[in-house]
Amino acid sequence: MFRLKNSLAVAKNCAFMSLMPATILIVDDERNTREGLSAALEGDYDVFLAASADEAFNLMGAQSFEVVLTDLRMAGKSGLKVIDHCLEQSNRPIAIMMTAYGNVETAVEAMRRGAFDFLTKPVNLEKLEILIKRALQSRKLEQENSVLHERLDQKYSFNGIVGNSAGLKQVLETVKLVAPSRATVLLEGETGTGKELIAQAIHQNSNRVRKPFVPVHCAALAVNLLESELFGHEKGAFTGASERRIGRFEAADGGTLFLDEIGEIDAATQVKLLRFLETRRFERLGSSKPIDVNVRLVCATNRNLSEMVKTGEFREDLLYRLNVVTIPLPPLRERVDDLMTLLQHYTQQFSQENGVEVVEISEGALKLLKSYPWPGNIRELRNFCENIVILKRGSKVNEYDLEEKYHQIKDDASVESPIVKNFSSASLSKEENEKQLLRNALIKANGNRTKAAELMGISRRTLHRKLTQWPELDP
Repeated sequence: MFRLKNSLAVAKNCAFMSLMPATILIVDDERNTREGLSAALEGDYDVFLAASADEAFNLMGAQSFEVVLTDLRMAGKSGLKVIDHCLEQSNRPIAIMMTAYGNVETAVEAMRRGAFDFLTKPVNLEKLEILIKRALQSRKLEQENSVLHERLDQKYSFNGIVGNSAGLKQVLETVKLVAPSRATVLLEGETGTGKELIAQAIHQNSNRVRKPFVPVHCAALAVNLLESELFGHEKGAFTGASERRIGRFEAADGGTLFLDEIGEIDAATQVKLLRFLETRRFERLGSSKPIDVNVRLVCATNRNLSEMVKTGEFREDLLYRLNVVTIPLPPLRERVDDLMTLLQHYTQQFSQENGVEVVEISEGALKLLKSYPWPGNIRELRNFCENIVILKRGSKVNEYDLEEKYHQIKDDASVESPIVKNFSSASLSKEENEKQLLRNALIKANGNRTKAAELMGISRRTLHRKLTQWPELDP
């Protein structure tokens, strides 16, 4: 939570800073130079002056600067020491070096120490203005990237994955072991179980975290496009190839390539993928020149690849290469212990996104939701939560508010639930039978008391009296 708050604070600070003039510190022991530069810049920037490195250090201790423009040769400490001090600041300013000794060795040393760029004296003011604008743009992008990485680290870290069931714990334990390695990973699970989220977690907890994470949904691409999409092509490789195109493997160099629905790739692409896993190189379509890339492969499937091997739909040798580490993801129906946590998480998330109060889910509704098999898994649960947040807007969700499919459940005795079907059982007391009938009538009437009374053949006053007697049934 701290990291998320911190990243949001940085984002707010960036937004605030963009409304204020940038702060620039000019460090030069020549009075005419620093005052002349100040006069040229102070119309657009908030300018501070220092006559020595020590004076600059004191100012940096009391004030944050976005750009520090420093001379190289000064009495006392040199401008290189100023650059070093800039790099030590928590809100690190961009350093630009100035010197009358504009030789290559000096420029190289200044850049090696961390200077953004280098100017020779006398300073060309037009070039200086352009350089400062470039420096500020670079700083803004650096801050935005830092915020983005903070948010990604929070979202896809183990702490960002919601749930505490035994099945999910086992998945995360395996992810923790495999993430630092180079091993190819195969994620198995039904549609909607969060395979891409786990793939992101593997990437975010590896040493490739600052490199690209490139997802490819194989089932969404036509067979004749998939090979080109993955490996790229040269100009003229096929009809319509008017220019060279870089494939996803090259785009993911140094990072992680996530191939979702790997069971959907055609035979030709399987061969090329197998060759890559064996050699770590490939050729673009229309080229015979091999390309070496450092890519970690994470694949996912909702199909049984072993059965596909038996029917000849999938290469056995490719399967062996892919499932170095296999992680099966449990379906939501096997994570009942996580259901309440997931409901709270997503209802809060969608409430914040839509600017409405969080809905409350009654015990009766929760019981039905726990018994529902959730064939669409987490994806279906997310849609359910977004739906009730928008339609209920802060009110209570009762069992009567749920669609009919959530009532089509089986009880422990594998018989149809009395909530769905009117019946009278000898094993239940007269009062229990009446309560079940009343509950069923309210469900069929979507909580409408008048209609429920008509269905039961009683007056509305009688129904009201029954609900007073049994308040747990009151919608």
